[in-house]
Amino acid sequence: MTLLETERVAVSPVRHGITPRRTGRGPAGYFFVAGYAVLLLAFGVFPTGYAFYLSLTNDRGQFTGVNQFVKVVQDYRFVPAFTHMLVYLAMWLVTLVVVVVVTAVILRSRVRPGTSALFRFLYYIPGALAGVASVLVWLFMLDPDVSPVSRLLTAMGFKTFAAVLAPGNLPLILMLIAFWTGAGGWMVVMYGALNNIPDEVLEAARMDGAGPWRTAWHIQIPMIRQWIVYMTIMAFATGTQLFVEPQLLQTASLGRVSPTWSPNQLAYVYAFQQGDFNGAAAISVVLLAVGLLAAGLLVARSNLFKLDEK
Repeated sequence: MTLLETERVAVSPVRHGITPRRTGRGPAGYFFVAGYAVLLLAFGVFPTGYAFYLSLTNDRGQFTGVNQFVKVVQDYRFVPAFTHMLVYLAMWLVTLVVVVVVTAVILRSRVRPGTSALFRFLYYIPGALAGVASVLVWLFMLDPDVSPVSRLLTAMGFKTFAAVLAPGNLPLILMLIAFWTGAGGWMVVMYGALNNIPDEVLEAARMDGAGPWRTAWHIQIPMIRQWIVYMTIMAFATGTQLFVEPQLLQTASLGRVSPTWSPNQLAYVYAFQQGDFNGAAAISVVLLAVGLLAAGLLVARSNLFKLDEK
């Protein structure tokens, strides 16, 4: 089997006689998903529908069409908030996908099976911290007065905590916090996905003369492509909900960080400082539309839910 043939098997195993097992649908399946369906309706579908209702009405319940959307888009804080979020997402997603996939491939090919569990445990530890706790840890790490890497911060020109939390540095800081807390768990997931690749496929690639990186690029990564897309969608959805981290940084910087740095912060200001729940709902609907559009494009381009037929 040549490397090209091996790659074709990896990308489309059903065409080459490797048929996935399929199970029938029975009453037990509906029973197991019933609990999730109830929670989804109560805490997902109903709040989303209510947000749509608020975004199309005013505070007296009168239908106003798209007026709420026009109002929030014309707010001078709207475009900067979404720009900050998109810059952060670009840095976060590129770093996450590249580092997680490369690390998982190296872990799969270089680490002995007996020690891989230790590495997976170490990668997962940062993710065990709650979001607030992780921000507090990074506030300690980024303060030149108390940080264990204060010399490095000083050498980089950050002599004060205020200099570190300058507005231009926030996307990088938030990306580091998100990566530190979330990447380890995804490394474990990707490592498990790589372990599901049949040894016969990898052995055929080695016999054909493929080295580790060629095998990774042509065999392993295509076979876990759906997991990579799933990780990207979930990370994108999480990134659009940015609130706790910039809010705590805003408090720690004594107001140097804008209280409307992210769209969720802007929606919070609309709802709980201005008492405008309809405007806050409009911002939430815009965020939902951005997330659904990105997820739809990724699913359509990657055939995430497509099943190969014989």
